[in-house]
Amino acid sequence: MEFEEEDSGDKPSWFQRVRENIVTKTKDKKSTPDGLWEKCPRCKAIVPAKDIINNCYVCTQCEYHVKIGSREYFSILFDNGKFTELDADLSSGDPLEFTDTSSYVDRIRVSQSKSGLKDALRSGTGKMNGMPVVIACMDFGFIGGSMGSVVGEKIARAIDYGRVHRMPVIVISKSGGARMMEAAFSLMQMAKTSAKLALLAKEGVPYISILTDPTTGGVTASYAMLGDFNVAEPEALIGFAGPRVIRETIGKDLPKGFQSSEFLQEHGFVDFIVKRYEMKQKIATLLAMIWDKKAK
Repeated sequence: MEFEEEDSGDKPSWFQRVRENIVTKTKDKKSTPDGLWEKCPRCKAIVPAKDIINNCYVCTQCEYHVKIGSREYFSILFDNGKFTELDADLSSGDPLEFTDTSSYVDRIRVSQSKSGLKDALRSGTGKMNGMPVVIACMDFGFIGGSMGSVVGEKIARAIDYGRVHRMPVIVISKSGGARMMEAAFSLMQMAKTSAKLALLAKEGVPYISILTDPTTGGVTASYAMLGDFNVAEPEALIGFAGPRVIRETIGKDLPKGFQSSEFLQEHGFVDFIVKRYEMKQKIATLLAMIWDKKAK
């Protein structure tokens, strides 16, 4: 491109185009399509979206595990992403007619519209490295992944399905805890799911709990920590109450890394920490070791 200086007297010179009509018109400009690039929330690196997806939604630069939902987890764990969804049409009622800044019914309706989900958990059955399994996965995008009566019921039914069909059960937790809009109805899900897991254990069918960021509240106090093996993703926040609440309650500073998956593994609450892109192979290998196929 050629330029020549423009004489402007004593003022600093600027540049002027020699040839005209070489500027791309607005209508002819081509924009970059959305979704081609992703910015890592931690290291701020800009990387191709396909690289993140191919790496199981883990940053290729710093290993940060991007927060994902059931759709992504199912695509990672089920062979070819194929599964049969269980109890897809269950939806929460409003037993307490709860209202704060908005009604519970409206919150459910808005969350369903935004997420495309009926509630904060999906469950399905399929194969993982050729082994039939049942997987239930929570979605944090639906009212913070809170555990209400539907979440508890779908987990209970998934456990029953695994027990009846003698398939290992895997639950992926990602939750802010029990759903306050259902009060005691949500708290009862802790007892119900724990009782169902006791029946599963009595039948000798494996249960693997996968803890992701964050796993807190009543979920941690029930099925999330009751696995035959408790497996966590790296740097996941896992605990009952949050660090701020605990700090304010006891009036003391907490240990460094308190409630991280690494801290919990060191203190015996977590059995393994597995990176997401290794999760399928590690879980499948573990199940192949402990699950006697002849018993099915």
